[in-house]
Amino acid sequence: MIAQPRVSPFRKIKHFLFGTPIPSSRAHHETLGIVTGLPVFASDNLSSSAYATEAILSVLVLYGAQLAALQLWIALGIALLIGMVAWSYKQTIYAYPGGGGSYIVASDNLGETPGLIAGAALLIDYVLTVSVSVAAGVAAITSAFPALHHDLVLLSVACIAFIAFGNLRGVRESGALFSLPTYGFLLSMALLLTFGIVKALTTPAHPQVFVSDPGAIGSEAALPLLFVVLRSFAAGCTALTGIEAVSNGVPAFREPAPRNASRTLLIMATILTVLFVGLGVITQHLPKIELYSTSNPAYSTLVSQIAAWTFGHGTVLYFFVQFATAAILILAANTSFMDFPRLSSLLSRDGYLPRSLARQGDRLVFQNGIVLLAVASAALVFVYHGELDQLLPLYAVGVFMAFTLSQVGMVVHWRKLKEKGHGFSVAINAVGAIATGIVTLVLFVTKFSEGAWLIAVLTVLFYSGFRLIKGRYNSITKQLVEGIGTAGPRGRHSVLILVPRIHRGILKAVNYAMGLHSDEIRALHVSINPKSVPELREQWDKYAASIPLIVLESPYRSLIDPVLEYVDQIRADQPGETVTVIVPEAVSTKWYQRFLQENIASQLKSALGSRQNVVVTNVRYFLD
Repeated sequence: MIAQPRVSPFRKIKHFLFGTPIPSSRAHHETLGIVTGLPVFASDNLSSSAYATEAILSVLVLYGAQLAALQLWIALGIALLIGMVAWSYKQTIYAYPGGGGSYIVASDNLGETPGLIAGAALLIDYVLTVSVSVAAGVAAITSAFPALHHDLVLLSVACIAFIAFGNLRGVRESGALFSLPTYGFLLSMALLLTFGIVKALTTPAHPQVFVSDPGAIGSEAALPLLFVVLRSFAAGCTALTGIEAVSNGVPAFREPAPRNASRTLLIMATILTVLFVGLGVITQHLPKIELYSTSNPAYSTLVSQIAAWTFGHGTVLYFFVQFATAAILILAANTSFMDFPRLSSLLSRDGYLPRSLARQGDRLVFQNGIVLLAVASAALVFVYHGELDQLLPLYAVGVFMAFTLSQVGMVVHWRKLKEKGHGFSVAINAVGAIATGIVTLVLFVTKFSEGAWLIAVLTVLFYSGFRLIKGRYNSITKQLVEGIGTAGPRGRHSVLILVPRIHRGILKAVNYAMGLHSDEIRALHVSINPKSVPELREQWDKYAASIPLIVLESPYRSLIDPVLEYVDQIRADQPGETVTVIVPEAVSTKWYQRFLQENIASQLKSALGSRQNVVVTNVRYFLD
């Protein structure tokens, strides 16, 4: 019978928290259907309906309450854009069922540089998605409970940690975990739209009153009406963020993956359009709308105001809407936790990010990417104090840049294939490319002073980082391959055994050294206490007299420096000689007993690690 490996206390805790390891053979069981795929990949996109309408109004009202009537027309324009982009990405899913979205499409059809720009833009946007979604969700909570407003950062970081924890448990478990909040949000929105539209149609119309923080625009208020409309349109385009998520994660779906993914995408786009336009219709009938910045303690989300008008503030249905909205906004970050690690793994596989990001963990998830995203988004929340109105201007610029590159790439893709009926596909993606390209330009121009410049700078930095990492990996490959030839004659090899004192563990190391094909074996003892040396020599002559014992003086009581000096002297006297340093190491079977041992072996291995032609070998002896 084969003995089962001993499980350390750390691994027991890990398995308790995140679940036992899943074998690679069960990877196909960890895929998602439409019902579970919608919460995982659509939560970001659907949740944006909760703040996109507010984003449009927050711009229009600052130029004058009379312009607020344009909100519904702008919403309809964005709804049309949602349809075009969704249909375009449906084609991408079937053309590239391996996932990767904009990065793969742009790289394959436009070249390395456009692909890396798309990848950089998406990675940045995924970090922003987590930060914005969580900040919006916490804002929904503080709208219902204003006393929590001072804990924005703490609440946001706690939510990010919770979502990261859910994703570290695995794809299927995260889908099951986040299904209830997603479908709860859809139910709450169905109730809100049904009762809200009925009330809007049966309530006599009267003038709307807008209350907002003054002076948020300043000199830009004197700019032409077209700029105002474009600025509000750009603000409302946050509704499209996350729409590309399904095309990035096609491999996560159950077979036939392309069909399940495309159906999920179309369902998501349809629901988003209904929610976005429906909330816009109800907004036109609110008697009073307060649009404060999130830093204002009086801030209340537009959805909160719609729910209060529809059901009454403090009612059961009001709180149901608020909690459901907060839950979906917070869990919208889950979409990024699915796509950021997957995109990072693709970039890592191609050599543009550290290889550790391409490795799947025990639960068949890219755990290093999940942890990296959690840390980066938490840091962003901390820097911007968890305030939504400071994070929103940074949002959507990068994702629309990726949209545009993806659509242009798909046009090239169809033109290269020239399949039957490819003209229709070219037309769909060309229209999508033009539309998203215009929106990208509008977003960048209108949001430049608010933070779009920072996204441009970060994109350049990410791109440069990709190039540097790729260059380093290419350099490593070149160094390892050049002049590989065939194995040559064996060079000179000497072995050094570190001997602090004589015991059975040291003798085990001596036996190991004698079994090596070496030209010379020497034992080294670093003398801290000269009085103990005679007794050591006597014992050495008794047990290992055939190996010379060399005593190194250590006037400064260091156990490591004399060894380093001795090894360096050998390397200087015999250039090219291989030196194997054998370090006996005691290993306790109980983790808490290891605190009683001085780990010189690891310190020596670290110190000798940068020296060429030096090999450090630990010969372990185990203690009961």
